[in-house]
Amino acid sequence: MEKLLSPDIGLSIWTAVAFLLLVVILGKVAWKPIIQALEEREHALKAEREATEAARRSAEELKAVLDRELAKVQQRTQEMLAEAQKEGAAQRESVIRAAQEEAARLTEKTRAQLEGEKNRLVQDLRKEVAGLSTLAAEKILRKSIDASVQKTALDEFFRDLEKNKTRLES
Repeated sequence: MEKLLSPDIGLSIWTAVAFLLLVVILGKVAWKPIIQALEEREHALKAEREATEAARRSAEELKAVLDRELAKVQQRTQEMLAEAQKEGAAQRESVIRAAQEEAARLTEKTRAQLEGEKNRLVQDLRKEVAGLSTLAAEKILRKSIDASVQKTALDEFFRDLEKNKTRLES
């Protein structure tokens, strides 16, 4: 057991020679392809990183363009909304003005009709009063000029006048 733990110079030399031989063989056969594969992988990762960076920049530029376009669209929308509100207010004012003019015209027409009706009723009343006055005068002239007869005839005339007035007011 002690032999296993003590270093043997011959074994150490053979181990060193085998290791160096392995390094030379690996250096000639495997080292170049491994280094080349690592370099290719590095170049691929670098190209991929650059492509990703370019895509990110392109996406940021596109986002900036879209943000500007969106701002323009929103501004145009606000302008159109304001214009529509102005037009709506103008149309509302126009409709209100037309309705007021129509109401004024109808009011004037109704007032004129009422005035004409009033004038016609006044004319009818005058004719009625004139007729009643004539009847009263005839009654007074037919009867004697006695004061009591005159008072009775005048009372009757005023009663008839009051009846006709009530009838005309209805």
